[in-house]
Amino acid sequence: MSELALKGAVVTAAASVAAYFHQLTFPLLLLIIAMVLDYGTGMAAAWVNKELSSRTGIIGILKKVGYMVVVAVAVIVDMVISSALTTAGVSTNYPDIFALLVTFWLTLNELISILENLSEIGVPIPEFLMKVIHKLKQTTEEKGETEKKPGEAT
Repeated sequence: MSELALKGAVVTAAASVAAYFHQLTFPLLLLIIAMVLDYGTGMAAAWVNKELSSRTGIIGILKKVGYMVVVAVAVIVDMVISSALTTAGVSTNYPDIFALLVTFWLTLNELISILENLSEIGVPIPEFLMKVIHKLKQTTEEKGETEKKPGEAT
């Protein structure tokens, strides 16, 4: 099994388990922690590079708020699909797969940004760590593009 396939399986398994238990709480908590760390390391990198500005800081905060809006949209999409299936008489236990995939994707995006910020500060980052996170992000994107909705024709 290739490294990419293994990482794809891990992300898919994590999203599937969370979806099965209908728990978006833990992935959202991870996203929030990653957003706070990204903001902090981004501010530190800007300070070290003498590029710190309130405008940039506010843009960073707005970006994080935008992340939460994207997650909310994905939750709504999941709810609409689930409701439509129920209304159509299709019995399903539709998981919050889109919200989970979006949350995992955004978290991986934040982790990449944290490592980039730390690198700008001068913290040595193992190359394998950057590669793993990039591959996980790519796998999550691919999973989102190929995910079939319940009842969708093959």
